[in-house]
Amino acid sequence: MFQSQVRQMSNQTLNDMSSLTLRSLSEISETDTVHLGVDLVSAARRNIGFLRSVDECQWLQQRATIIEAIRRYDEVWMPLISDLTVEGSTPPMVLPPFDVEWVWFCHTLNPVSYRKYCESRFSKLIGKPAIFNEENEEYALMRCKEIWVQRYSSEPFENEVESDSQDLLLINEDLFNEVQKQRFLYSKFSEPYMCELVYLIAARQRYRGFLYMMQRFGDGCFGFVPALDILLMLLTHQSYPTVYVEDLKDMWDYMGKAVGLWKTVEEKEVEETKNLWERTFDQPYEKAGGGIAVELDKVILAKPPLYWEVSDVDVNTKYKSMIPRFLLEVCVFVRFNARMKAKNGDKKHNFLRLRMVRCHRELKLDKPITNFLYDTWWKAWHLYPEFGTKGLMVELRGRGSHRFKGSKLLNSMAFYWNDLLRAPSITLTREIDQVRIVASITPPVQASYLLKCVPDRVTDDSGAMISDVILKQNNYRPQKGRWLSRTVLDHAGRECFVVRIRVGGGFWRRGAETPSSVNWEDRIIEIREGSWSYVAGSIGKAPVQRKW
Repeated sequence: MFQSQVRQMSNQTLNDMSSLTLRSLSEISETDTVHLGVDLVSAARRNIGFLRSVDECQWLQQRATIIEAIRRYDEVWMPLISDLTVEGSTPPMVLPPFDVEWVWFCHTLNPVSYRKYCESRFSKLIGKPAIFNEENEEYALMRCKEIWVQRYSSEPFENEVESDSQDLLLINEDLFNEVQKQRFLYSKFSEPYMCELVYLIAARQRYRGFLYMMQRFGDGCFGFVPALDILLMLLTHQSYPTVYVEDLKDMWDYMGKAVGLWKTVEEKEVEETKNLWERTFDQPYEKAGGGIAVELDKVILAKPPLYWEVSDVDVNTKYKSMIPRFLLEVCVFVRFNARMKAKNGDKKHNFLRLRMVRCHRELKLDKPITNFLYDTWWKAWHLYPEFGTKGLMVELRGRGSHRFKGSKLLNSMAFYWNDLLRAPSITLTREIDQVRIVASITPPVQASYLLKCVPDRVTDDSGAMISDVILKQNNYRPQKGRWLSRTVLDHAGRECFVVRIRVGGGFWRRGAETPSSVNWEDRIIEIREGSWSYVAGSIGKAPVQRKW
C-alpha cells in the first residue's frame, strides 16, 4: 500500500512535467545540468587517499588533538588563507598542516554552515585550491609552512599537543561535532575499486544525472537520496566550496534536499528517488558499487560480504608462481516491457537462469518470471565473481510438462565483463522476449589470494617422488630419505608451491632395509616455489627454488 502511494506521487510529479522527454543517462551534458568547475574524477581520487590517511592516523582521532586542530584552523589558518585569497580569483596554491586540513575538509561538507562562517568573519567565501599532483601538493605544503612560520613565529606548524591533555578549551562545539561525525567517512569509500578511473568517470556521469533530476523535480519532492557513487561526487564537489557555490547557484535551494550521509531518511524518500530516476533515465537507480549509503530507519545498510584489503605491495612481485585473483561486483536487474502483459498465461511456465560464461558450469541460479514487475526494476542477482569467468549468461527457459522435470532453452543473452567496462556508467541493457535485463559491474580489483593444500606423493631428500620410475632413472640406486609432501594450488588449480616435511632418513631397498625415523626436533619443513617437473604421468620432482 505504501509503495503504491509513493509511486502515485512520483507519477503525478512526472505527469506534471509532461513536456520533458525520456533521456539516456549517457546523453546528459553540461548544457543539460550545470558546469562542473573542478575535475571531480581527480578530486575524488585525491579525497579517498586523504580519507585513508586520516583513518590510519590514530593520533588524529584523539579528542585533545581535534580540539587543538580546530583552534589552529580558526585562529591561524583561516585568517592566513583569507589574507592570501583575492575574491573572485583562483584560490592560492597553499595547503595547511594535515590536522588543519582535516578540520577544513569536514567544515566544507556542511556548505551552509561553512558559507555563513566565512561571510561573517571574512566577508567572502574561502575556496580550496585544486591540487591533484603529489609534487604540487608537496610544494603547496612547503609554501604554506614558509608563510606560516614567518607570520606566526610562536605558533608551531605541526600539532604538538599531548593526546592526553585535559585542560584545552573547545572554541567551536558545532565544528567539533562535525569532525567527530565524519571520522568514519572512509569506511563508506574504502573499497579499492572506488579509486579506479572507470568507476569515477561513471560516478561523475551519474552525479550529472542526479543534478539533472533535482533541477526538474526539486519543487515536488521531499528529498533526494544519493546512491553511494553519487554521494562520493557530491561530497567531493562540496569540499571545493567556491566551485560548489558557483556551479550550483541556480539550484542552491534544491541542494538542501539532497540527504546527507549520516542522516536518517524515510522509506518514502528512497522510493521516490528510485522511481524518479527510473522514469527519467529508464534505468534502475541502484547499481554495482552504487547502493544506498544512508541510514534507513536508524539501521545502516549492510556492507558488502567480501573484504578487499587495500595494499600498495603485491606479494605476486615476490612470488612469481602466484597468479593474482581479480574480483568484481555485479548487479542484475530485471523488468518486463508493457507488451509482456498480454502474455500473462505463459509467465508461470518460464523462468530466468543465470550462469557464468566461463568456469563454474555447475552454477545455475534460477528466478521465476512471476517475481518480476511491470512498473519497476527488480534486483534479481547480486554477485561477486572472478574476472576470469569472462561474463555472465542469462537464459530464458521454459519448464517441461509434469512428465518431464527438465527445462527448455528459449533464448539467452550474454554480458561480457570487457563490454561492460566500456559501456557508459559500466552498465548494459539487454532484452530477451520482452524481458529487459540491466547488468552493472564495478571495475575488477585484486583480491586476496585463495590457496589450497592437497596431499601428494612421498619424496626423497632430492625432492623426487618415491617411485619405480625415479628408481629406474637413477640406475636403481636407492632413494635416500623420506619427506611427506603437499602441493599448494591457487584459485585456478595451478601449482604454486610444494611443501615438504622430513620424517625419515637412510636408504630404502626392496628387502630388509627401511628408512629410519627422524626425531621431532630434527624434522625440517621446506617450501619450494613453483610446480612439479613431471617425468612420467603424475610422477615428478619438486621445483629447485627453496623457501625455508
